[in-house]
Amino acid sequence: MTESSERAASSGVSRRDFLQATGGTGIAVGVASGPVGAVTSQGATIQWVANQEAKGAEDAIVQALRDAGLSNDIEINLVAGSNISDDIQAQFQQWLSAGRQKPDIMRMDNGWTIPFLVRDQLLNLSENLPQDVLDTVNNEYFEAAVSTATSQEGDLYGVPLFVDFPTIQYRKDLVEDAGFDPEGENWATESISWQRFSEVTNTVLNENDDIDFGFTFQAQAYEGLSCCDFNEFMSSWGGTYFGGLDNLFGPVGDRPVTVDEQQVIDSIRMVRTFIHGPDARATSSDFQGPITPQAVLQWTEGPSLAPFTNGNAVMHRNWPFAIRQNGTEDNFGTDLGAMPIPFGVTADEANYEGTGGPVAALGGWHNTVNPNSQNKEAAFEVLRAFTADDVQITIFEELGWSPPKSALFESDRAADVPVIGRYLDTLKVAGENAIPRPVTAVWPQESAKIAQQVNLAYSQQGNPEQNMADLKAQIEQIEQSG
Repeated sequence: MTESSERAASSGVSRRDFLQATGGTGIAVGVASGPVGAVTSQGATIQWVANQEAKGAEDAIVQALRDAGLSNDIEINLVAGSNISDDIQAQFQQWLSAGRQKPDIMRMDNGWTIPFLVRDQLLNLSENLPQDVLDTVNNEYFEAAVSTATSQEGDLYGVPLFVDFPTIQYRKDLVEDAGFDPEGENWATESISWQRFSEVTNTVLNENDDIDFGFTFQAQAYEGLSCCDFNEFMSSWGGTYFGGLDNLFGPVGDRPVTVDEQQVIDSIRMVRTFIHGPDARATSSDFQGPITPQAVLQWTEGPSLAPFTNGNAVMHRNWPFAIRQNGTEDNFGTDLGAMPIPFGVTADEANYEGTGGPVAALGGWHNTVNPNSQNKEAAFEVLRAFTADDVQITIFEELGWSPPKSALFESDRAADVPVIGRYLDTLKVAGENAIPRPVTAVWPQESAKIAQQVNLAYSQQGNPEQNMADLKAQIEQIEQSG
């Protein structure tokens, strides 16, 4: 979920700080070369709201856009919005509802772009961008990312800026010392089964008395559980929220709710085995455990990462930021391994297309255009420049934001990016098997119920069948009232 999740909250600027920096109006103060939103002597000034990280790399990004052909007559005024996804979502909602002309371009989380387009608060890019730009986005970008900026009618409302995909990160040195051969078995690109995963993790854990945890991930009752961890566990078994992936984004109230199906129950029993062991109630003898601490039920991205970073865990599920952190020479270096999310059933065995196999939750952000902007043509030119390969690689080099074009994962320049460049093959597999959260106008309500019921189902007192039956009823009620 990357910044799509709340793991960025601890390092982000607050909404209060953001409003102070923008003079309390939401419009940047003293940044542009002329009055904000005015056509200066240099031409149009495009205000782009991104985040503090992008602001820190502003010079490099703007120069890359210029090198890609963006006219010097178009000024870029980059405003550092909050790193907290919910805060910036609320800010955009406030601005757009008020009909503000600024910002011109908004960096939106793929997890909540669709509700904005459903409310007609974003410009339809299919009706405005040149066909060659649309072709590039639709044919060269990761399909899952594009789908989260596309309407039910197939129109594009956002151009993916970067993508984010989770992997299983692991201690390659400990795994090899235990007699396993991750390189010989191509773990980097060929997903292993959850059964095999539990065997490896349990073996390594038992052979290292100084390590307390086998597998750490995120299972607190929060958005990250419903959008990502549970979504992956469930989907890797062939389970879904709403039947086939064609129903991910609606129509609300006219799609089946399938969270009580057997493959979903099987995924929960597996996770319960990881946490409570195969002898506990409602678990499975097919998996070894316990390999996961019960504290995982209170962990989000940061807390779940800490034991792994501190050398106290064997396997860890997280986003690429964790690879960039732990793959440095000061940490694990090349002893850090990464693999795609394991599978419960293969894609061929799954009942629903797009499930089974190494399914990874989709993270990332889009660039969208304010329909009230007075500089739309200039905004389109900026979006065109962002589709250039060199711009996307520059952003990857400067910020570690993975390019939305799948082919760039195979480029020599991307491979040379320190640390994360070593893991591009794994990340590409994750991208090719990415699954979005089922975002609609009612997703916030559904997500909260999902997180609560799944967290309970994973707990010692949980009852997978009952919890999922209750969840199905809750979601159906939300769907019908939506």
